[in-house]
Amino acid sequence: MTGRDVPLGAAVDLTELDRDAHVVLARLRPTGPVSWVPSLDGWLVTGYDAAVRVMRESDTFTVDDPRFSTARVVGTSMLSVDGAAHARHRAPFVAPFRPAQVLDRFGDEVSALTEGLVDALDLAGGEVDLRTGLAGPLSVAVVASVLGLDASDAGTVLGWYAVIVDAVSSSSPDQPVPQRARGAMEDLAHRVRAGLRRPADGSLLTTAAGTLTEAEVVSNAAVMMFGGIETTEGMILNALLHVLDGVVDLATLATDGALLAAVVEESLRMEPAAAVVDRYATRDVEVAGAGIRHGDLVRVSLAGANRDPAVFPDPDTFDPRRANVRSQLSFAKGPHVCVALDLARLEARVALRTLAVRLPDLRLARPTAPRGLVFRKPPSLWVRLAVAAS
Repeated sequence: MTGRDVPLGAAVDLTELDRDAHVVLARLRPTGPVSWVPSLDGWLVTGYDAAVRVMRESDTFTVDDPRFSTARVVGTSMLSVDGAAHARHRAPFVAPFRPAQVLDRFGDEVSALTEGLVDALDLAGGEVDLRTGLAGPLSVAVVASVLGLDASDAGTVLGWYAVIVDAVSSSSPDQPVPQRARGAMEDLAHRVRAGLRRPADGSLLTTAAGTLTEAEVVSNAAVMMFGGIETTEGMILNALLHVLDGVVDLATLATDGALLAAVVEESLRMEPAAAVVDRYATRDVEVAGAGIRHGDLVRVSLAGANRDPAVFPDPDTFDPRRANVRSQLSFAKGPHVCVALDLARLEARVALRTLAVRLPDLRLARPTAPRGLVFRKPPSLWVRLAVAAS
């Protein structure tokens, strides 16, 4: 029996995974850590060990497949190739995003951007949305800086990003890439090429151009834009939601750096902003008893693996003090582990710490919850200041 004959995931529909993902994943995991889900036309990996195996074995589970929508829209990049080609695309971006370099290169700028955004929150008027007031603008501004653009270009970057994300989400191998997406990529390419022509620029992309073609630099810039905005915004919002839900007193994060870092990690475990990663089988293979065939889509649920009780006891409880909190898989594993994971962590920590210092009495103003099949975050995060008792 392969798992297709009596699919354990036969009753799963995409609406359920968008709305009640953790309920569905918990139902699948004990009986099938790798389940055939007809609504996905592929396998869904919900167990931790199976997820790690699929992400590490890039020779058996590849991203290099014509169905991979990101490559169709933005071109060949570190996200869409494996082996030596992947190493070549990725190499120029590794050193600048190591922990010490991230703090030196971006620490002051992320702090200044965050403080400016928090200062601009108009809480005197009642409620503000931290997605549009903080998490979104911060992630866009940092990406603009990473790409060597001026801060004033943040709005332009957001426009390109929105069009590209829409095209990636709706892309089909039998349909052409929409003209709007091609136009956004052309605009991005023009801006990147202009930056590459500046003498002694010293930017990340200029460094990458030493070993990559211009077209490859542009594609990787789009990937940086995509990941840096979508996943970082979601990571900040999910962490804020966990804290404001009352699992931790916001004010304590102003002075307890160890707790702050652990809260970010546990939030990543509980609700990864990028909930799944896709791979394609290069050969027939068995994983956790599932008979996967050559060419099958294998969708790794990071959200599911992060709540595997065999690795994380009492997985539905937010516990930043759990001993293995750094074992969460939200940045993936293997050769495609997120290259800028420490920059994303820095942005989330600075956002929480700045709010803890400036607005320790912040409270949720409206109920909300993360949504999304591929990317999970609350659609908005409305907050207010606590009303002092009279």
